[in-house]
Amino acid sequence: MSDLENLNELRKIRREKLKKLIDDGRNPYKIEKYDVTDNSKEIHDKFEDYEGKSVSCAGRIMSKRGQGKVGFYDIQDSTGTIQLFAKQNLLGDEEYEYLKTYDIGDIIGVKGEVFKTKRGEISIRAKEITLLTKSLQLLPEKYHGLKDPDLRYRQRYTDLIVNPEVKDTFIKRNKIIRAVREYLDERGYLEVETPILNTIAGGASANPFVTHHNTLDIDMYMRIANELFLKRLIVGGFDAVYEMGKMFRNEGMSIKHNPEYTAMELYKAYADYNDMMDVTEGLIAYMAKKALGTTKINYQGTEIDLTPPWKRVSMHELVEEETGVDFYGLESLEEAKKIAKDKLNLKVEDSMKIGHIVNLAFEEFCEKDLIQPTFVLHHPVEVSPLAKRNPDDPRITNRFEAFINTWEVANAFSELNDPIDQRERFDEQLKQREAGDDEAHMMDTDFVNALEVGLPPTGGLGIGIDRVIMLITDSPSIRDVILFPTMKPIEE
Repeated sequence: MSDLENLNELRKIRREKLKKLIDDGRNPYKIEKYDVTDNSKEIHDKFEDYEGKSVSCAGRIMSKRGQGKVGFYDIQDSTGTIQLFAKQNLLGDEEYEYLKTYDIGDIIGVKGEVFKTKRGEISIRAKEITLLTKSLQLLPEKYHGLKDPDLRYRQRYTDLIVNPEVKDTFIKRNKIIRAVREYLDERGYLEVETPILNTIAGGASANPFVTHHNTLDIDMYMRIANELFLKRLIVGGFDAVYEMGKMFRNEGMSIKHNPEYTAMELYKAYADYNDMMDVTEGLIAYMAKKALGTTKINYQGTEIDLTPPWKRVSMHELVEEETGVDFYGLESLEEAKKIAKDKLNLKVEDSMKIGHIVNLAFEEFCEKDLIQPTFVLHHPVEVSPLAKRNPDDPRITNRFEAFINTWEVANAFSELNDPIDQRERFDEQLKQREAGDDEAHMMDTDFVNALEVGLPPTGGLGIGIDRVIMLITDSPSIRDVILFPTMKPIEE
């Protein structure tokens, strides 16, 4: 018999057991409620208080052993695992016979007395056992578990059952998410909600998901960022706002990219990009402290210190240091393109300007060395359509990206509040779209109108929450920190 035939036969047996239970008037699916008063962790942690006391627990059978008139069952609840000691003369002959037919994966309720076996195992001496759910599928074999990453992500429910450490990651994720809100709420930021469906995909350079509103008969976009709405609120009179939620980008997938992901953006009136650096390093250090109790983390064998202050360096200085080329010191765009192509072997498009080349060289030669937390400052204006120009050098902006472990985890700038400059940059972005750049920014005339009403000097910041959680929880893939990551349907 093949493995598949054997598996199907075992599943068939489980369905036959369910049918017998139903025939005997014991349909577990008719049970609506079970009174659970205790959990496995509390019993283990406070055994001295629990010893000899009656408890009521529920959980999934993870293993069974024993024979004759005594059986041992490990049951797993949301907090851990505890051993169940079942004896025929305590349960009665009929109930004990039913118990012996229960399978690994079945969910049971148990009432009994807490004690410690001769081998020192904290256990529950069962006096009453109730089958609450019959499992018709087979859990992965105990000692090998569920290891195939693709199957783990598709069947997260099974992954959480057989790989308990996965649950710890998501408990830490919850602590980190709460830490973000704590940190910002305590500093006077107001949490708000902005639209997910938009008529313009704005606030970033990215490919959007497109959908259609039937009643209005218009195409709409899933948001790629919430920046432009949040800045409208600053125009409206809020001094400090933030939003944490899902963003959607119709782009490639990798260990760092999922089509929908969690990001946090904040904006503060009368602040600049220097203030945003303070917020970034303070917030990320706080997130680590809340989850791990320390700001020093180990990511896949690399020690990383998140303790503020972080290193700060300009992008064009990094490029010159790494390549030996001062692109802003060259006489012409043609010379810059020639050096980029011939000396640096960069793929330079005809529509590129010097700022694009600087950014391209940075991505190619500099990002790989940014292991410890680093703020990379002064992005070219060509790749920063929403950032304020540097007053001393209008070719660059007062913008930064924060890098940890070579990854960009945050992006921020002194916000552009000049409506004339903003419209010109949107016009330039439209030209880039017409030249074939699908990620170039769309024109948003209402946002320009908001700037004309008046945006005070403002600092803005966006943080990729999932990437920071990956670092803090030492998770190799973004799919390890998203409960249900995007997957191609298995039939495809």
